Amino acid sequence: MARSREEILQDLADGVLNMDEDLAISVAQEAIDSGLDAFDAITNGLVVGMNRAGELYDQEEYFVPELLICSDALYASLEILKPHIKKDNAQKKIGCVIGVVEGDTHDIGKNLVKIMLDVAGFEIYDLGRDVPLAEFVRKALEVNAGLICLSTLMTTTMDSMATIIRMLEQEGVRDRFKVLIGGGPISQGFADRIGADGYADNAAGAVRVATRLFAADKAA
Repeated sequence: MARSREEILQDLADGVLNMDEDLAISVAQEAIDSGLDAFDAITNGLVVGMNRAGELYDQEEYFVPELLICSDALYASLEILKPHIKKDNAQKKIGCVIGVVEGDTHDIGKNLVKIMLDVAGFEIYDLGRDVPLAEFVRKALEVNAGLICLSTLMTTTMDSMATIIRMLEQEGVRDRFKVLIGGGPISQGFADRIGADGYADNAAGAVRVATRLFAADKAA
């Protein structure tokens, strides 16, 4: 007897959260065989599990080794699910330069956003963590990106986001890029003050905001 959508999604989440790569892979294949939408399986199964792992990391119940094993389970399952994402669920290929600003090495949130944007169809250029500010501008120009995603979990590096936006203005290229920011101390009010195009407080929200920004451009 075929299992319900809820059961499959729960097992996908559990496979990632519990570092059980074999379970995550087998249930990903089950999702495809049962006709479950691949995007649904990723966003409401795998990513839910990874988000929970991130919460356990914040609570110091998981540490970097556990998160890496969780990520292995997630990526193994993604390899099965991604080829089955329906075209109408995928954003047109838009280049996205993403990274954690200089002075901050916390990249769990950034990595979740990267995964979600990748799944949504953006072309990802991940600069990593502790990234020199000028590198965001240089890379975005080099690859002709449409989106720049900036992350930080530290109040001491928040103003670096404003500096990057000023760099874009000084180069005369600010209107070529959408700038999306996020991280623990970041808020919508801060995004508005520095002139960012969007703000998101989690990975799923980042995809919604990014997609909306480019949908608005198409409609204009």
